[in-house]
Amino acid sequence: MTRRREQVLDAGIRVLGGEGARRLTYQAVDSAAGVPSGTASNHFRNRAALIEGIVGHLQELERRDWEAFAEAAAPADAAELADAVARFLRHMTGPERARTAARFALYLESTARPELRPALTRGRETVTGWGAEWLRRFGSPAPRRHCAILLDYMDGVVFRQLAFPDADFDPAPGLRELLAGFLG
Repeated sequence: MTRRREQVLDAGIRVLGGEGARRLTYQAVDSAAGVPSGTASNHFRNRAALIEGIVGHLQELERRDWEAFAEAAAPADAAELADAVARFLRHMTGPERARTAARFALYLESTARPELRPALTRGRETVTGWGAEWLRRFGSPAPRRHCAILLDYMDGVVFRQLAFPDADFDPAPGLRELLAGFLG
């Protein structure tokens, strides 16, 4: 990916996550990217192409974060896994808050633009595969189903933190309880 295109997509994520889908315009993206007017439209022929580009870029960034998390976590048991996931969620609602808000904005955008759903679904399926592997290692009798429930829980906790920020946000206790239920 060219540096300028990546710069535009990063800015698109910031605009989408900070101002919502209605404010996602070429002008807003160019301004957020600090590039000359018309740069975003040169890379993406229409708003739909820009959104599709953002979806792909967002998923690539989240894949990198997830892989780094998985590599660094190396939990020995379910409690350590819960703590590692909690650190990841604090990262995604702290330093990467705009990116996480952009993902939720895309989920909402997909209600009006069903053509976004396949890409968003592929991203979730990828994460489900990774998470199911962790749960399988720790003894889950139904790792994919348990991972789907865990991801739904994580989305709910993250959404609440984005909408109603809590300075003392600590998802670890709930994650420990949920994982203990899955893993015995």
